[in-house]
Amino acid sequence: MASAKNRVSFGLSNMHYAVVTETVQDDGSIKTTYGTPKAWNGAVNLDLSQEGSLDNFYADDMAYYTVASNAGYSGSFESALIPDDIYTEVFGMVKGEDGTTAEYSDAETKYIAIMFEVSGDAQKRKFCFYRCMLTRPNVGSSTTTDTKEVKTQSVDIKISPRPDDRLVKVYADDDSASYATWYDAVPVPSARG
Repeated sequence: MASAKNRVSFGLSNMHYAVVTETVQDDGSIKTTYGTPKAWNGAVNLDLSQEGSLDNFYADDMAYYTVASNAGYSGSFESALIPDDIYTEVFGMVKGEDGTTAEYSDAETKYIAIMFEVSGDAQKRKFCFYRCMLTRPNVGSSTTTDTKEVKTQSVDIKISPRPDDRLVKVYADDDSASYATWYDAVPVPSARG
């Protein structure tokens, strides 16, 4: 029996990420694989805008055909604190034996998949975006006064289609077969028909 569908959505929770590996095959195609998802605790805000365009082809003195392109999404993610694993696994910073973490200008940032939940009036919906590139966060703080104000950290995100099959995102409601195991591994849908 299908569950009730949402009329509204709100909230953000259970943010996870998984490092992407893209391997060039013998035929020149690219195969995308994912590491084990890890929790990114402290999700505050995710704001993504679609990337693409609508372009008209004119014939017979009218807009004869409209082409819609999907170039993914861009936006930002705000969290309480960026986990140390993001700095080393994604931004390529190096954890030294002396306990320091060093940032080098020639480090290569890796793509990640992001997964999260959005609540609704009837059920939670889970999302997965497959090929996300993050910017390093800004650094800043301020002195405390009579009260302590929490400073969040933000990263900009650019989400592009996977090179092997053009997949951008999937989502699942609680009646989906993959819903219960969503964070065990990056959920990859069966090939489109």
